[in-house]
Order: sequence, then C-alpha cells, then structure tokens
Amino acid sequence: MLDWLGWIATAIFAASYFCKQPAKLCGVQALAALVWIGYGVLIKAPPVIVANLVVAIVAAYSAWQQPRRRACLKRSGAMVKSGDEKS
Repeated sequence: MLDWLGWIATAIFAASYFCKQPAKLCGVQALAALVWIGYGVLIKAPPVIVANLVVAIVAAYSAWQQPRRRACLKRSGAMVKSGDEKS
C-alpha cells in the first residue's frame, strides 16, 4: 500500500537526470532523498532512512555550493569557456 511513495521517490530521482544545471540536479536529488526518508519512516526501515539522510545532506550541500563555487571561479578568472582551455 505504501509502495506508491517509493515509486514517487524513484520517479523524482530519475527526473533529476533531466536537469541541465548541476545545482538543480542536486536539489532534485535531495528532494527525492527526503521522499525516500518519509517512505523509510512509514515502513520502519532504518537502512532506507539513514542512507537517504546521507544522500539528502550531501545533495543539499552540493546544490548550495554549486552557485557559490561558480561565482568564486568567475571572480578569480578561473572559469574557461569550452574550447578555450589553456595548455
């Protein structure tokens, strides 16, 4: 009966691969992990809860860091356009 929540989490996670920006991909994956945590709580499965708690934290941190890292690289001049790599 609760399987639908697991399937929704799976669909959200799979949809994350259609995201163009890395930060958005990580944000969607964090959301999927949160849904998986809810599913784990409902079925009383500590491994599902803990594994997805780790995934949610890492994905949320990565989503938060992406724009900051990009801005830092842009300010430092370290960003190079594709095809213009320095040797």
